[in-house]
Amino acid sequence: MGLEENKKLVSSFYGALKRKDLAAATGMCHEDFVFYNQIDTPRNGIEGFLASEQKNLDAFEGYSMEIETIAEGDNVVAYIVFEGNQSREIFGITPKGAHLRMSMCNLFRIKNGKFIEKRAHFDRLDHMEQLNKGS
Repeated sequence: MGLEENKKLVSSFYGALKRKDLAAATGMCHEDFVFYNQIDTPRNGIEGFLASEQKNLDAFEGYSMEIETIAEGDNVVAYIVFEGNQSREIFGITPKGAHLRMSMCNLFRIKNGKFIEKRAHFDRLDHMEQLNKGS
């Protein structure tokens, strides 16, 4: 796959998550997919990762995601700005109407046209502080 196809795969992945189409998102992942939550905590397999992603997205009503991608070879970097109002419990925090605005950097590695690895980098403490403030 070329650079533009790799970037399109990332956009399609987030589109599938937003539509709650976990089957489509699963189909974009290699059978040997590994997710790294922050630096070095590997989690093998796509099912648990997608369930976790969907739980996080479902906790925010009317959320939006701005995605900017950069590709080089079989790697795509996705810089994401996420915003939404907390509507369900997340990170053990009961919804108080808090608005969350956060950014994260995700590094995707692609093999044979599918994601084989995703590494996420974000500031969970900042997220929790914003949610604990409430409205």
